[in-house]
Amino acid sequence: MRNKCPAGRSGNHHRPLAEAQLQAVADLFAVLSEPSRLRILQILQAGSASVGELVERSALKQANVSKQLGILSAAGIIVRRQAGNRAIFSIELPLVFELCEIVCRGIAQQAAQRAVDLRR
Repeated sequence: MRNKCPAGRSGNHHRPLAEAQLQAVADLFAVLSEPSRLRILQILQAGSASVGELVERSALKQANVSKQLGILSAAGIIVRRQAGNRAIFSIELPLVFELCEIVCRGIAQQAAQRAVDLRR
């Protein structure tokens, strides 16, 4: 059986992914599986921010913010630029927000279906 990615759908046809592609998808989802990284991305969705601003707005410790920024940057999800003595971070891969919307929509649909099932 060949591995297929639901995201690669075109109508009812699935496009099989090579092992390297499957690993890349798994790696992206692994990076997005940490709530503190999602919190940072949510802040950056509103615009670029420095480490200090991210610490302040996320209520996370500076060491944790720096660690998560390194992971997000290594994954190519965010990009770092220097502005004087400050590092400014911004979104490099905006498709992460589309992925989050798809997941949130799916969760909402499941919850709605469960509510319908419970009323029966």
